[in-house]
Amino acid sequence: MPHSWRTEAQWLLAILLPAALLGYLKNLLWPTLTAVLLLALLWQLWQMHRLQRLLLQDTPTPPAPPGGLWESLFRTTQRLQQRSLRHRQQLQALLSRIQDSTDALQEGILMLDSHGNLEWWNLAASRQLGLKRPADTGQPLTNLVREPQFSAYLKQADFREPLIMAAPHASKRQLQISITAFGRHERLLVIQDVTRLRQLEQMRKDFVANVSHELRTPLTVLSGYIETLQDLSAELPPRWQRILQQMSEQSGRMDVLIKDLLMLSRLETTRQEPPQWLDLNALLEQILRDARALAASKHQQVELQADAPLQILGYPGELRSAFSNLAFNACKYTPDGGHIVLSWQVLDNGCGVFAVQDNGMGIEAQHIPRLTERFYRADPSRSKATGGTGLGLAIVKHVLLRHDATLEITSTPGTGSCFRCVFPASRWQTGKQLTGPDQQGYQP
Repeated sequence: MPHSWRTEAQWLLAILLPAALLGYLKNLLWPTLTAVLLLALLWQLWQMHRLQRLLLQDTPTPPAPPGGLWESLFRTTQRLQQRSLRHRQQLQALLSRIQDSTDALQEGILMLDSHGNLEWWNLAASRQLGLKRPADTGQPLTNLVREPQFSAYLKQADFREPLIMAAPHASKRQLQISITAFGRHERLLVIQDVTRLRQLEQMRKDFVANVSHELRTPLTVLSGYIETLQDLSAELPPRWQRILQQMSEQSGRMDVLIKDLLMLSRLETTRQEPPQWLDLNALLEQILRDARALAASKHQQVELQADAPLQILGYPGELRSAFSNLAFNACKYTPDGGHIVLSWQVLDNGCGVFAVQDNGMGIEAQHIPRLTERFYRADPSRSKATGGTGLGLAIVKHVLLRHDATLEITSTPGTGSCFRCVFPASRWQTGKQLTGPDQQGYQP
């Protein structure tokens, strides 16, 4: 028997034996024992009440009764309460430090529960979204930020790409919102003010557009004089003919470069007009003829695999530029006698895919993620030899973005490459007739 129980039994015997002796002498044995037991029960109930009060209060103030089981229970409970209080104080201090550190961040941070209600946010998020503490705690975030694009972004399940939108209370400020899902459908939002970056990006676009536009006039004048001198090359010394030939080639490269820069600028800055339903078969047939004409000098075989009549919703000039870039690149970078396939196929999810497959030299894996960057070349010497500007795939990327499509690139060095333009199901359809007042076929 534990010591506390033995002490409690000894205490009970110590009060019962004198009471029994006194009752026996007074001939009141049972009434005396009953009274003593009732008093002992009342004392036990009082100690239980004190223990309950001790468990319910925050600080262990009541003194422990001397000796016995109750003293052990009281002292154990007090030690546990003191330990719990120390842990709570440490956790509170840690939470205060975390809150102070997040309040010092320039980025806004919000935590949403599984229902999209606000649980916690820092000071930067309050400034960026106009939130108020603690009045907005527990409120649905979509009720406080009434932006349709934000509500649509919050409801979707794919948060791989951040959302860029105007600040709710300052339309000139641009915010980038990234969402990370965690726990049980809870979400963590990180908000960055990208106004300065957007302004710099716009300045860069304007600079490229203005410089490209301003270079066209002097380049046109120079090209004109070079062509005039070439017409008179028979009257010039032989060494001048080689100089004029090099000048003509370089001015032609500059002209192509400026045209590509101007097209990129137009894709980035111009607003989209309503798209049209185009005859995709006619567009692909025209690109096939142009690709075969380019491949003839290298004895390459170019074929098209798209039998069913197809229609695509988009912009004819832009799609022709994107598809031509891919087809012509395959011709340029595939060795003599190579095989190139242009194809259209439908995936199981309904997406339509225009693909260009070649059996050329291929591309190293480390270059593939950067191929769509401006002026990036996997092999600079090879691009110069073929007259490339390093802007073709950047143009393809921007055209596909304007058509809700993506570019997928796979390649194996020494085997070949495949460039796939993946269009959503809403962007294409089958059928022989193009119907509707705003739908027309492609005219090459």
